[in-house]
Amino acid sequence: MAAKRMRSPLGRAIGLGSAKEGVEPWLRERTTAVALIPLTLWFVASIIAHTGESYAEFVAWLRTPVATCAMILLLIALFGHASLGLRVVIEDYVHSAAKIPSLIVMRLACFGLLAVGILAVLRIAFGH
Repeated sequence: MAAKRMRSPLGRAIGLGSAKEGVEPWLRERTTAVALIPLTLWFVASIIAHTGESYAEFVAWLRTPVATCAMILLLIALFGHASLGLRVVIEDYVHSAAKIPSLIVMRLACFGLLAVGILAVLRIAFGH
């Protein structure tokens, strides 16, 4: 017995989906999550290792190229991941005219906090 073919009454589906975007946001969120695992472990281990040190010793450690780069990468992954996650929450749960302004404010806040964090790390790294 042959399987019966079914056709949509509206015609042929073109496979774009309702949002017309694929898995890119999902993949970016998973990529930042995976990047956060080693970076967070490094950060926690570093904080524990420097517990009890003076501020000057901590600053000297943060001025090393590896620590500076890792801290900047942590900030990028952290605020990138937060932005993607908060976007999903706002898109799923805000059903009013506040949706677009909320998305804009959230993105600007994440970008602003990222910029301030990177500037602070660079200011410490270059001794200003």
